[in-house]
Amino acid sequence: MRYQSHRPLELISWRRFATLAPMPMTLGVTAESDHVYVTASGEFSLDEAQRTFVQLLESVARFKRTKVLFDGRMLVGEPKMIERFYYAEFVAWSVASFANGGLVTLAPRFAYVLEEPMLDPERFGETVAVNRGMRVRAFDNLEAARAWLELAP
Repeated sequence: MRYQSHRPLELISWRRFATLAPMPMTLGVTAESDHVYVTASGEFSLDEAQRTFVQLLESVARFKRTKVLFDGRMLVGEPKMIERFYYAEFVAWSVASFANGGLVTLAPRFAYVLEEPMLDPERFGETVAVNRGMRVRAFDNLEAARAWLELAP
């Protein structure tokens, strides 16, 4: 005899989905010959983004690279304008702190590859970070990011 639920399948599925916690942001970091390649996935939150950026900077310092290709096309979420501001301010400050503390010899260049809505078409976060001295650009395709970083094909 098969088990039969007294509740409709749709109701069970919806409840199960509603109780799932958001997937935390995770990074995959690979040291290439001339840069650090980072893959990021999960759901965006400001706290997670800041935490993982510090991990990223630690990897850049450990591998002694001056170029970072950040592939965030697997990130999901829709950051608010204020979150974009706080993240950009935090990463610019963090890079400057690492450089001033001698943890990196030269402030690295960062190329972020994102898709909307993670990628702001106005590039507000990029502008905030650049205005605070960070060498960063945001792109919607990997090839353009690689070209800006002057990476070997």
